[in-house]
Amino acid sequence: MPEPGQLTTPVSRITKQVFLLLLVLFGLHSPAQAVTVDGLYTVEVPVAGSLPQQLQAGYAEGLRRVLVRVSGSSEVLQREEVGEVLQRAESLLQSYQFLRGENSGAGGRLRMTFGSVGVNQALSSIQAPVWGANRPLTLAWIAVQTSSGRQLVTAPEQDSSAAPSSRWYRAFQAAAASRGLPLTMPPQSVAGNRALLSEVWGQFMGRIREESETIGHNLLASVRISFERNAWRASWLLEGRGVEAEESSLTASSPEQLAQRIVAQWADMLAARYAVAAGEVGDSPQVDIVLDEVDSLEDYADATAALNKLTPVQNVGAINIKARQATLRVAFSGELSQLQEYMALDARFVPVQPTPSHPETVESPQTEGTPTGPNPAAPAPPVDAGQTTDTSGQSVEADDLFSYQPLAVEDAEAEKAFESLYPILHYRWQAAPAVRPGGQE
Repeated sequence: MPEPGQLTTPVSRITKQVFLLLLVLFGLHSPAQAVTVDGLYTVEVPVAGSLPQQLQAGYAEGLRRVLVRVSGSSEVLQREEVGEVLQRAESLLQSYQFLRGENSGAGGRLRMTFGSVGVNQALSSIQAPVWGANRPLTLAWIAVQTSSGRQLVTAPEQDSSAAPSSRWYRAFQAAAASRGLPLTMPPQSVAGNRALLSEVWGQFMGRIREESETIGHNLLASVRISFERNAWRASWLLEGRGVEAEESSLTASSPEQLAQRIVAQWADMLAARYAVAAGEVGDSPQVDIVLDEVDSLEDYADATAALNKLTPVQNVGAINIKARQATLRVAFSGELSQLQEYMALDARFVPVQPTPSHPETVESPQTEGTPTGPNPAAPAPPVDAGQTTDTSGQSVEADDLFSYQPLAVEDAEAEKAFESLYPILHYRWQAAPAVRPGGQE
């Protein structure tokens, strides 16, 4: 069995007995509730205009926000060497768009996607940790007390933006998006459950755990919020595997500020546990690829051979083999998106597209044209589009910039996946090449 990331033994020399033994050793486990975050390296910031110096300022501000997300802590911005990284923000870009505002002024917003490998290696160069794209999902039960009484904050249904708790929901989802923290809340169907509301307010975790059994999550939070002495005050319990349940509290002047501070503490704590040390990032990134419908030794041999032939691939190693599925660790050069583009040229690799979950913070803007790029060294001219703000006029992370989807690993493997830098890619192996339009394979 090869070590992860090392070149595999030629498959022609692997016997069927060994292949079957691997199936037995790895076995089967129940699905994990962890998620892969999409949009960690995509950000949108306000800019004064589209002049070169204004865009440069936008690049630096966008990268500043991405560094906080990916390192897991705002302390990364206090490092002496971070200034040099921000100065070369443009070289780390994969694509960007200039989104012109509705007003006649020159201002607008700049939407950018930075290269994940480039950002991770930039963090490593200043000895900062890197928190990967596979992250635990937090289920937050939040009870808020105002002059009109107590209420549970729940995921709103469509056309329910006027619901009493909708501002709190948007505040927490915007805060989660800004820190790259997967966050979910109970459905609106429990909003009128007064007994459950009392349990959340009293932070009686036993009943909350029972109510959470049918909602996917890794971590469970019970948050109590009230308005006292001209300030919002929150106290909470956060528990889960490897997390000690401790009561914490803080205050803030607005729901948005309170949500930002709470989520920041959660993100700091989780990043401290799961972020990869700078020395482990390395110059050769590795990504895990889950392949479904690997039914035989021949399928395994063909799949690994196909990957080894791709230009960005340096080596391939099997890390998990079970019935009809193989997980391969691939070391590659360049950006992850380039590897995916090469895989797309081989019709035998069929992407498995899970349904993403979007935090419903704001409506997505209507854009014109297509994103620029993908040459990170020389972005193309910007494309005009719309703008994204919430009803209070404050900028927030756009709905289509941040989402997450179920992690393609079993429960027993989730902890290791949290320490992986890159999303786990999920494909179906199609032994016979698909016929493309025009009769070509």
